[in-house]
Amino acid sequence: MNKEITDGVVLMPTPFSAGLSVWSRQDGTPGSDTYAGLATAAFVPSDQDFGGCLELQKTDSVQRLRYMVETPMLEGCYLRVRARIKAVSGALPSVRIAGWAGRAGGGHVNGLAEVGPSVALTSYGEVVEIAAIIGPGKRTGVDMFWGREPDFGHFGLDLTGANGGVVRIDDIVIEDITSVFLRNMMDIVDVRDFGAVGDGVTDDSGAFNAADSAANGRTVLVSKGTYRLNQDVTFDNHVRFEGTVTMPDSAILIAAQDFELATYIDAFKNEELAFRKAFQALLNNSDHEGLDLSGRRVSIHGPIDLQAAVPNRTSYAQRRVLRNGQLRAEDSGNWAPVTVTSQASYSASNSTRLTNVANVANIQIGSLVQASGVGREIYVKDKNVAAQTVTLSQPLSDAIGTQNYTFTRFKFMLDFSGFDSLQDFEIADIELQCNGLASGILLAPNGGIFHLRDSVINRPGHRGLTSHGEGCQGMLVDRCKFISAENGDLTQNRQSVAITANSNDVKIRDNRATQFRHFAVLSGAFQMITGNHFFQGDSATNGVRSAGIVLTLRACNSTISGNYIDNCHIEWTNEREPEPDYTGGFGFAGLTITGNVFLCSNTAPWFAFLAIKPYGTGHFVNGLNVSGNSFRCTQGTINRVERVDTSFANLDMTKMRKIDFVGNTFHNIEYAAKNPLLVAHDQNSEATTWVVDTDSRLPFNSRSLNVEAVVARGKIKNSANVGKYDMPYTLTGEGPGNNLVHLIWPTAVRGDVNVTVRCDL
Repeated sequence: MNKEITDGVVLMPTPFSAGLSVWSRQDGTPGSDTYAGLATAAFVPSDQDFGGCLELQKTDSVQRLRYMVETPMLEGCYLRVRARIKAVSGALPSVRIAGWAGRAGGGHVNGLAEVGPSVALTSYGEVVEIAAIIGPGKRTGVDMFWGREPDFGHFGLDLTGANGGVVRIDDIVIEDITSVFLRNMMDIVDVRDFGAVGDGVTDDSGAFNAADSAANGRTVLVSKGTYRLNQDVTFDNHVRFEGTVTMPDSAILIAAQDFELATYIDAFKNEELAFRKAFQALLNNSDHEGLDLSGRRVSIHGPIDLQAAVPNRTSYAQRRVLRNGQLRAEDSGNWAPVTVTSQASYSASNSTRLTNVANVANIQIGSLVQASGVGREIYVKDKNVAAQTVTLSQPLSDAIGTQNYTFTRFKFMLDFSGFDSLQDFEIADIELQCNGLASGILLAPNGGIFHLRDSVINRPGHRGLTSHGEGCQGMLVDRCKFISAENGDLTQNRQSVAITANSNDVKIRDNRATQFRHFAVLSGAFQMITGNHFFQGDSATNGVRSAGIVLTLRACNSTISGNYIDNCHIEWTNEREPEPDYTGGFGFAGLTITGNVFLCSNTAPWFAFLAIKPYGTGHFVNGLNVSGNSFRCTQGTINRVERVDTSFANLDMTKMRKIDFVGNTFHNIEYAAKNPLLVAHDQNSEATTWVVDTDSRLPFNSRSLNVEAVVARGKIKNSANVGKYDMPYTLTGEGPGNNLVHLIWPTAVRGDVNVTVRCDL
């Protein structure tokens, strides 16, 4: 029974924000003095505990606060009046709920208890809640027994004790709690009435399901006790937990009408266990697309194996969302990586497998693989103990033969690696507080369209969001923050990586990442990286800078657009090729870099914003668009914005194709690269061969392979100052650096020309 719902009775007082003219300093009756305009009372619009509240100084021996609107006292109805209050300064008073009993016509009903229990305020800033129950029956728990005579009341509170103190009072709450006292009118069904024992041993599953069946729209109450549930239990009605539930891992608890983490915390009285059981219910309940963490912060004391939390499922392919809360890694000693060193063999003919792996049983799936010739961010996708093999997430770059490998398994707060496949899973508005201990998220080995959005991965110990297989196919990462735990470290000493992905169609958009070793290491094609801000600088003078984005596939067909790329660079490699020398294919192809802001400071002069790193010989660029970008160096200069990292090999500059390097702006860059490059050549003395210097301004300081145009900027004249109208022919790739162009004229002439030179064919 609730008169507010059934009869539309208004019980709640207006908030203090609506004005103090309805709040009396006396008994609340018409004509009594109010707090409106009183110097010792004021509405405070923004309090850290209450929001809007009333600030009141105690000046009377009994300082009264009464709501002047008549609150009806209905037959059979019990009211609870609640208030939250805190002392701010001065003497500490006591506080109690109080009222004034009235009858129709405005008369006072004498002889009734009109005050509730008194509570002393003992410290400043501590929020204290006081309450009193007023009703017609003399029942246990009723503080003011008024019988049937009063027709209404003026309710509020009293401050007693010493004067001078200042308190703040939250909006007063008046609510109908009749159901607590009148069993046959209650909207609650207690599981104990259906045979639940609550001794922590007896299986109460049947009683719980019976109570839910009988509720028929009412709320099921799990009253105090410890209830063992050995079977699945589903509440199709609302449920409220006063007692505690225990269940085996395999049993599922579904609160269909109250599906949020707060409900499961109430049930299990353990946040971490509640999270696991709520996640289990999420993947076993068709009525809810998401699990709301209720804005709660959940302390995590070790990696959460999410598949182990759902032992009846090894794959899942329906959209589900985890949202709205924080997970915090506690310093429990359970986050240290596990490292195994084993000898193994590798062959290019089986590019994603290690064979004859010693001690394979101790190598954990999801481990980072490190050894000579192993590229960055290679992981163990699977293993076969009987066959002594390990399946890798990607091929190795130059590891053919037998050697020792190191396998390091990081501990992730949310570990999906136990699933065979996971599809269409989303994480939204979640903060993972890794605290420099835990890593963030490890995806399933297969699946796709994982979506991380509007979330924070805060100070991961090693990795933020990692894929050790193809579970990142079509992955979306939107509007997230990645905050490094290595902010104070020099770039070369950092080890953490924000994002690792292996598959195609990954979209990374509008994120912010600070001072990781790498923002993203991407091994697939057709990637879109847009609108992000990632910065990786440090305090060193002429310091080293690491790659912000690492593209490990030469035919990447990817777009990097509209980003703010700060003190880091884009590195384009072919480190996923077991035999890295060029034998065919498109070469380094399909990369578009447009509309970005590039910034660096205090870097070594050889630093460049784009580095191509061929791991073998014979490679060339066959499709690169760098346009509309802003390149700027502060606190020093750099030589150029693009370079070839020749640690293993150089590019074959004679095969460069389809390169556009146009419309960019350069500040404090010595050689501003362009392709096509317009060279204004002035020939002041007559010659049959004019030497046109590209001045190292072709991309990658490469060869002059092509001339698109030669245009005279005036009369071409011979020694007699007579105009000549012949056309020269061109020789490209001239000079020691193969970057000069020779214009060959029929006779010796002089003049000025514009020559458009390209580094590609």
